[in-house]
Amino acid sequence: MSQVEIRLPKMGESVTEATITNWLKNVGDTVELDEPLVEVATDKVDNELPSEAEGVLVKILFEKDQVAQVGDVIAIISADGSAPADTPTGTTESQPKEVQAVEETVSAAVTAASATANAVGIDKTGPSGKFYSPLVRSIASKEHISMSELETISGSGQNGRVTKKDILAYVENKAAGKVSTAVPAAATPSPVEESSRAPKQQTIKTPTIPSMPGDEIIEMDRMRKMISEHMVMSKHTSPHVTSFVEADVTNIWNWRNKIKGEFKKREGENFTFTPIFVEAVAKAIKDFPNINISVDGNSIIKRKDINIGMATALPSGNLIVPVIKKADQLNLIGLAKKVNELANNARINKLSSDDIQGGTYTITNVGTFGNVMGTPIINQPQVAILALGAIRKVPAVIETPDGDFIGIRYKMFLSHSYDHRVVDGALGGMFVKRVAEYLEAFDTETKI
Repeated sequence: MSQVEIRLPKMGESVTEATITNWLKNVGDTVELDEPLVEVATDKVDNELPSEAEGVLVKILFEKDQVAQVGDVIAIISADGSAPADTPTGTTESQPKEVQAVEETVSAAVTAASATANAVGIDKTGPSGKFYSPLVRSIASKEHISMSELETISGSGQNGRVTKKDILAYVENKAAGKVSTAVPAAATPSPVEESSRAPKQQTIKTPTIPSMPGDEIIEMDRMRKMISEHMVMSKHTSPHVTSFVEADVTNIWNWRNKIKGEFKKREGENFTFTPIFVEAVAKAIKDFPNINISVDGNSIIKRKDINIGMATALPSGNLIVPVIKKADQLNLIGLAKKVNELANNARINKLSSDDIQGGTYTITNVGTFGNVMGTPIINQPQVAILALGAIRKVPAVIETPDGDFIGIRYKMFLSHSYDHRVVDGALGGMFVKRVAEYLEAFDTETKI
């Protein structure tokens, strides 16, 4: 009997252990090479681990919710399938007999079909670069699913891989008439008919990236995966337009320099530019409430509260957006306190779930990193976001009753991205211009 030990692989530079969250196979099940075998979780990433061998799963050495160290043997697979399915102490619970019977029937059918796995041209790698395991290709062959049809199936596995569950669900839906694969013949449409049709939804296929010598493979952590999915969804949902305005913030620069020492001494914390920016944005939203909306299908939701999110960089390199609730009802001191509280809690991972929910508009300070402007991605389901550029000391034309002259001023760019489905250039441009006007009109006699 040939046995293969399945060990917990290394999943990151600092990851030493992982928790078994779900076994995708039971003892006695047939396992194909690269077929998803087990789901694990670390403090950095959740992963679905594929089998490193094909055969029969004969032992499971770690139960669900148990912690295994990197390198530990977590399962044993019999490569020749001759081993008895003797479940040792500490294995997962067996399935009901009825479920086992169904699984055995499917496995037997798949095994019988494996000899003809390429009967309909099913290669292990599709035109999109997506990998298909022997099991998936066997099922596709048995069910007469072509490669072009297989490519349309949305995969739930790692890197979008189509799993056994995915293809069996597709087969079931196809048999029930819920999947349409035939393309009806139709006359060539006229230019008018063609232009009036709604655009077709296209499946975005991510290419497989080949590795090169010396490359380091780093798994995304859970937060980075969420950010990635949210950003792609936003760009797919909203047609983005960005308008730019330059604002003279000399008065703000000088006023903050005048009060920041006294504020720090009195309050024990810094007074940043952020509360001033939030105040200006809140005022502009009250002037242009159609920026403070969301889109729900063909309906527009007009928000009552002005809840401003502020994108905050984390020590890990990730990003989170805590929300200042009812920002228009806070004065500068209140805004300063709230901004500092949320930013500090974000950096020490102390934000509550309520702190990051309910935002109706977002600002992001790209100037923190020396960037003069940016084209930020909308934080769905909002319809606009403002990027605050670096404040720069620049020569500028100053108009006076006695004529124009060149002087040194502090200026910054405001970059306003908005959803062109519901915010046109006039509204998007007027809004960001109004924010700049509020900043430029800041009262240097303001007491705090």
